[in-house]
Amino acid sequence: MKQEIKILITGDFYDGGRIQELITNNMPEEIFNDFSATIRQSDIAITNFEAPATSSTDTIEKFGPKLKMTEKSVKFLKNAGFNVFTLANNHIMDYSWKGLSDTIKLCEKEGIQYVGAGQNLREAKKNLILKIKDKKIAFLNFAENEFANSNDNAPGANPLHPIANYYSIKEAKAKADFVFVIVHGGHELYQLPSPRIKETYRFFVDAGADAVIGHHTHCYSGHEVYHGHPIFYSLGNFIFDKQGKHNEMWNNGFAVRFTIHENNIDFTLIPYKQNDVKPGLFLLNKKQKNDFEEKMSCLNKTILDDVKLEKEFETFFLSIKERYSSYMELYSNKYLNAMRKRKLFPSLIRKKKRVLFLNLIRCKTHRDIMLKLLKN
Repeated sequence: MKQEIKILITGDFYDGGRIQELITNNMPEEIFNDFSATIRQSDIAITNFEAPATSSTDTIEKFGPKLKMTEKSVKFLKNAGFNVFTLANNHIMDYSWKGLSDTIKLCEKEGIQYVGAGQNLREAKKNLILKIKDKKIAFLNFAENEFANSNDNAPGANPLHPIANYYSIKEAKAKADFVFVIVHGGHELYQLPSPRIKETYRFFVDAGADAVIGHHTHCYSGHEVYHGHPIFYSLGNFIFDKQGKHNEMWNNGFAVRFTIHENNIDFTLIPYKQNDVKPGLFLLNKKQKNDFEEKMSCLNKTILDDVKLEKEFETFFLSIKERYSSYMELYSNKYLNAMRKRKLFPSLIRKKKRVLFLNLIRCKTHRDIMLKLLKN
């Protein structure tokens, strides 16, 4: 009888806040608590390493927060039982190539495998293929295009680019028995995939992925089985302590434990709370688990209904419409933005200009030129 292979995949790990002190004091049981055994019982345990582990102060120019982790976090995770990091995410280049390079060197020093980033696009696109027992298992890692992605000879993360990703999946499928695609993308703090994300992740299954797993949104989403293969649209945060975040979507997530038998994959969801009132991760009690399963059932039903999914995304769009409108204005001032929202200050972007912007963004030919223009 062939041996089973157990693969654990978790969401975003970041060592900030109260977690940093526990790592400094080497207290894994205080962080992972009753989840520790699940990590150690896995043949492969994967987490998304959300930011570079570096002492570098050389940051890139970007929009949004810049994150880094302590160099101790790499060895700490190894000692806890993790042996693979996904690095394709929107923060891995926050501290330039030095930050990513330091992280890669630490992984290599500690014997941790990594996938999804490198010193150029060729390196970033490399598939990770591991021989576990009698099976070859491939892991691919993509990130939506923000400020961290590699481009030709530039260092960074492996981009989410369905055409390029298709060929990577095909290459992995020709060499491995099972292919896992792990994607960092989606809308933050929105518990459903957009119609585009659903279409893209299903396309990866059509291309040959045996499972697709998403994270980045800082909240968990639903899942489905498409053509016999599981798709998890977001796992939520794994370990990510943030001041003021208590009893919110931010604090809830789940890991997935895959069990590979001879020719098929089973999976189990492991829901938890993380960094709520107390720091660390804790498995749910019976009532909390029932609430989680009820919520998950609602999310899953919506995902399977294209009309309802589109309607939910429209509602989400309306909730963030004003924020994105303010990004387009020629001024960046919270007082003017507040006045514009109350119609006390006019928008400086007239209808004709908005139509132009629509065409420049929607048409891929125009967008190619605009991307080069903005980057230069």
